[in-house]
Amino acid sequence: MLYNMKNTHLTQTRFSNLELSDIILNGLKEAGFDHCTPIQDKALPLSLRGKDIAGQAQTGTGKTATFLLATFQHLLNDEREEITNPRAIILAPTRELAIQIHKDAVLLSKYLTLKFALIYGGTDYQKQLTKIKSNVDIIIGTPGRIIDFYRQNAFSLANVQVMVMDEADRMFDLGFIKDIRYLLKHMPLAEQRLNMLFSATLSYKVTELAYEHMNNPVLIKIESEEVTSKAIEQFAYCPANEQKLPLLIGLLKHHLPLRSIVFVNTKRCAEILKDTLSVNGYKTAALSGDVPQEKRQRLLTDFQEDRINLLIATDVAARGLHIPDVSHVINYDLPQDSEDYVHRIGRTARFGSSGVAISFICEHYAYSMPDIEAYIGQKIPVHAISPTLLVEVIKPAKKFIPQQQNNHKKKPLPRPRPNSVPT
Repeated sequence: MLYNMKNTHLTQTRFSNLELSDIILNGLKEAGFDHCTPIQDKALPLSLRGKDIAGQAQTGTGKTATFLLATFQHLLNDEREEITNPRAIILAPTRELAIQIHKDAVLLSKYLTLKFALIYGGTDYQKQLTKIKSNVDIIIGTPGRIIDFYRQNAFSLANVQVMVMDEADRMFDLGFIKDIRYLLKHMPLAEQRLNMLFSATLSYKVTELAYEHMNNPVLIKIESEEVTSKAIEQFAYCPANEQKLPLLIGLLKHHLPLRSIVFVNTKRCAEILKDTLSVNGYKTAALSGDVPQEKRQRLLTDFQEDRINLLIATDVAARGLHIPDVSHVINYDLPQDSEDYVHRIGRTARFGSSGVAISFICEHYAYSMPDIEAYIGQKIPVHAISPTLLVEVIKPAKKFIPQQQNNHKKKPLPRPRPNSVPT
């Protein structure tokens, strides 16, 4: 089934017209959701009646609410007290996406009595293990840590009624497919549960996974006329390497974004930018792959609550994050993978809003632009760099590395003792 998403972000279908319980509708109404997005409009009527779904849609189009609402309703329809939990498993490729799904699940289930366990690697091992042993209804997490706890007999998969795989294409990219097959193998048969799979692309390998481990799923593709959202204004500049920093700060002064993300390709570049932008008056933080999980979540919370208004990130932040009201995305370094360009700029213009994506076609990464334009099927306009955009940059002081002072003369080497052999 193929549906074309035009200019409108929402459909005419109201959630109240779907087969959702009043207690779920109350939570939706309080959260401010009234009309369905295209993926919700096409997938929910089927999944609410127990039909398996394999869905493709752009990021930021409401996929998470689609599978959460279907999961909640399915569990409400079958509340047998004798069932040992968990009754639903939601798999995500990254901890950031798992955290976001959990946040949305808590919001949308406000009037339900469902209990959730958020499970991912990198932190809180004992805390998560204790939680998952407490007979929760729904496990949301990454495959590796979930398997770890399963092999410790912390929970059973024998009574899973709903299985969800989000961003299945990313699961393949990160090498999780063996873990996913392991979990699916230990769940009830596909015909005995509701299965939902969502992916940015329904490639051959993703479709094969769907048909192998789901019950004759309906394929739903919500495709826009362009790979990137029309709500994102895209343009680029061609700075020399020494112009990148002055241009970046000049653009920030010109556009005055309330909340923006600057993408770079390396951790070192992220740290340099953070230090430089901080001394130039910006509330910044750097987010890269080796930032500990607790610190990473603290930085993202600070960003969402405006204690930080400029996030400098490597591609660890390109997928799985929903941060509201990001007005500008700047590719300080062009990504070397064309798909990463789409995911980066998809951090703005979320859920029907508009946004701006600015890219630097610099000397180091200019070779990536033809591939990006071929992938998105459009030319990105290049703007001239006006002198007013190249501003003076305050450089951070060199970090002082204390050295042990030595005001004394060098001590002479000890003389060898009599009858000893010098070494």
